[in-house]
Amino acid sequence: MTVPLDAAVRRDIPKPSEPDETVWGSDAIADMLRAMDIPYVLLNPGASFRGLHDSLVNHLGNEKPQMVVVLHEEHAVAIAHGYTKVTGKPLIAILHSNVGLMHGSMAIFDAWVDRVPVIVLGATGPVDASKRRPWIDWIHTAQDQAALVRNFIKWDAQPASIPSAQEALLRARQIATTAPQGPVYVCFDAALQESKLAASPTLPDPMRYLAPPPARPSDEVVIQAAEWLSKAKRPVILMGRVSRDEKGWAERIQLAETLNAEVLTDLRVGAAFPTDHALHAAPSGAFLTPAAQAVLREADVVLSLDWLDLSGTLKQAWGEATVGSKIIQVSVDHYSHNGWSMDHQGLPPVDLFLLCEPEPAVTLLNQHVKQRTTPAPAKRVVAAAPVAVPGSMTVSTLAATLRRAVGDQKLCLMRLPLSWSGEMWDFRHPLDFLGYDGGGGIGSGPGMSIGSALALKGTDRLPVAVIGDGDYMMGVNALWTAANARIPMLVVVCNNRSFFNDELHQERVARQRQRPVENRWIGQRISNPSPDLAMLARGQGLTGIGPVEDAAELERVLVDAIAAVKNGDTVVIDVVVQTGYSPAMTAGLTRSSD
Repeated sequence: MTVPLDAAVRRDIPKPSEPDETVWGSDAIADMLRAMDIPYVLLNPGASFRGLHDSLVNHLGNEKPQMVVVLHEEHAVAIAHGYTKVTGKPLIAILHSNVGLMHGSMAIFDAWVDRVPVIVLGATGPVDASKRRPWIDWIHTAQDQAALVRNFIKWDAQPASIPSAQEALLRARQIATTAPQGPVYVCFDAALQESKLAASPTLPDPMRYLAPPPARPSDEVVIQAAEWLSKAKRPVILMGRVSRDEKGWAERIQLAETLNAEVLTDLRVGAAFPTDHALHAAPSGAFLTPAAQAVLREADVVLSLDWLDLSGTLKQAWGEATVGSKIIQVSVDHYSHNGWSMDHQGLPPVDLFLLCEPEPAVTLLNQHVKQRTTPAPAKRVVAAAPVAVPGSMTVSTLAATLRRAVGDQKLCLMRLPLSWSGEMWDFRHPLDFLGYDGGGGIGSGPGMSIGSALALKGTDRLPVAVIGDGDYMMGVNALWTAANARIPMLVVVCNNRSFFNDELHQERVARQRQRPVENRWIGQRISNPSPDLAMLARGQGLTGIGPVEDAAELERVLVDAIAAVKNGDTVVIDVVVQTGYSPAMTAGLTRSSD
């Protein structure tokens, strides 16, 4: 996506430095960041990278890249994560020493599980002990700082010279953006940053160190996959982790239409296929609905386009029985599986494996598949989302009200809560919905939404995040960055005043043990007192509205809020909703093994 020039965020303009021939180590590092065309760095200030901080301000003038200040290191990584989900291009988050890396580690894990490239820069107190200040430099220096996150990053380095630091940055970007993508970490010695150089080092050309083009599978397996799909009686395509590219979107539609194949999509990842298309067989969700289970169970050939948790999905449809469909898997995800994290999910049965990302596979399959004359089964009837009615609101009522208030405007749903289900909203473009956070790290919603809104700033899309109250409360101070940097967006908080996910788990345990289910709320409710969510927004310089408890009032509020966002404001609306999940979500969250 090309962001217009008028989309720049507010910038603090430094006083120009006096001309000086002295070259500092951190100046050379900053020059490399500019040469890599990094537009923004997200940071919470820290002394371990004070040299680099000075270079970004006084050497580069706080532009290209521009600093965006956050109040917690986790938000720095989350904002970078959200930005990349829109653009596909990585930003840089800078974390202070070991303590900042500890703060940011949850967000790094989210990016890891979501397979999103984020370049994380860190720093350590002087490696040379003789250069450390008493006390503080000692507790902020680690022998192997990257060990804190090495199990959920793709690569790390702690360069010992400026040439190796520049090379490390180039390698970091190359590795982060090579599929399967993911976060990387480069740690700079504070003393190296603050060292004087005899001369400015020659800057490598970053264009010579890019990630390789996407791999393509062999002609043999592509032709075999095309033959299976073309001759199938009931082909099903599982549209999983794909790009936001419009060309890829059109090619996936072409493949499904050529094959008359039923399609399933997943609310945990971004929009992958038009959900109002006749071939979209069942509403999306984090778990399969009964209708989706039936679609998958009846398939004779299943094409998985990097589907998230293919094994678990097949098990939802087939139970303990042997999977009766031929499975074609398109993925390179197993290259990220390292044994520490179980985010690789179960091992799926696969009959044909195309070792590449979905986009090149779909392009190649479109060249070989034959038009299926057998039509797809009739589209299953899905109950329409309920219209808004006065009185106490459900999440589906909130969705219907928001849909009416938005009208025909283009929007991007940057985040949706667990209580959302697929029939509430149709996606018709790859930027209509960006998916979840990957690692299930509650508190990520505000930061990731800010990053996505930053990427959308200056475009014709209205940035909207619908998040839960627990997620909002844990990440609320990320919103100060939106106010400070002037990043407009609409945040709608689905406030059921509970960590409701866990209420369902406690109910499950109580039923198993024949104990009172009426007690499930104890230790779960966010009430007595109920936090003033709108005031928390106003206290950081944003527009905060609510609590809103009536659908008719909400529609009026939303119309005004949307106008304010289009005028450059960031607006938070606290909407009180009833507790409750869709049946598929409830079933998935209350499995005894969870």
